[in-house]
Amino acid sequence: MQKISFLILLIFTSALFLFTSCSDKEEGNATFRVRLTDAPADYDHVYIDIQEVRVHTSSSAGEGDGGWRTLDQISAGVYDLLELTGGIDTVLASAELPAGRISQLRLVLGDNNSVVINGVSHDLNTPSAQQSGLKLNIQAELSPNITYDLLLDFDAARSIVRTGSGKYNLKPVIRATPLAQGGSICGTISPLAASPVIYAIQGTDSTSTYPDGNGKFCLKGLDAGSYDISIVPVEGYVTVYRNGVNVSTGQVSDVGNITITE
Repeated sequence: MQKISFLILLIFTSALFLFTSCSDKEEGNATFRVRLTDAPADYDHVYIDIQEVRVHTSSSAGEGDGGWRTLDQISAGVYDLLELTGGIDTVLASAELPAGRISQLRLVLGDNNSVVINGVSHDLNTPSAQQSGLKLNIQAELSPNITYDLLLDFDAARSIVRTGSGKYNLKPVIRATPLAQGGSICGTISPLAASPVIYAIQGTDSTSTYPDGNGKFCLKGLDAGSYDISIVPVEGYVTVYRNGVNVSTGQVSDVGNITITE
C-alpha cells in the first residue's frame, strides 16, 4: 500500500514539474527583431538579396531549447542599402524566442546581388553567404517579455571589393548592435470569464492586450515612464485601475494578480 501511495505521489510530482516547466517556457519568450541600416557609399545602388535570417540560441530553459532557428517572420527580397542611410532602417525579420543567449546570426542570401556604378550594373559574387549564410558573432542576452532590436549596420563602402579582372565581390562588413526597446508591464487576471481588455495609458497614447488562457498578460515594448492601467471587462464586471505603474527600459514591471469583481 505504501509503495502504491509513493508511486502515485511520484507521478503527481513529475506531472507538476512538467507543467511548471512548460509554463516557464511559455512565460520566457522575448520578442527579437532584426533591423537593417547602412552607412553612405559612393555607388548609385547596392542591391542585396536577403532570403533567410537564422540565429543560434542557448535558452535559459534548458540545453534542449538551443541551436539554430530560422526567424519565421521575414520580409525576404532585394534591398537597396543606399536607401537605408541617414538614420533610416527597416525591420528585416522577427520572432518570439526563448529567454537566453544569442551567440550568432546568419544572413542567407539569394542570387540577385548587384552594385550600380555610374549607371552600369555589376553582379556581386557572394558564394559563401549564399550556401551557408553570412555568419555574424553576437553576444546578446534576452530577458523574458522584453522586445529587442538587433541593428545590422551594413558598411557598403567597405563591403564591395573589385577584383583584378574587373569583377566585384561582396565581403560584408557589418556591425551588429543589440538594443532593448522599452520595458513591459505583466500580470495575471482572474476570472477569465470577465474577458477583459488591458490598456496601458500614458498621456494621450495607449496600447492594449488580452490575457492568455491562463489569465496572464504582458504589454511589451513600452517606452520608459509612468503608465495608468485600465482593465476593462465585459458587462457585469467592474473595471479595475492601477495608476502610476513605472516602466524602465529592459525591465518587466509586475503588477501581480488582479481579481475582477462582479
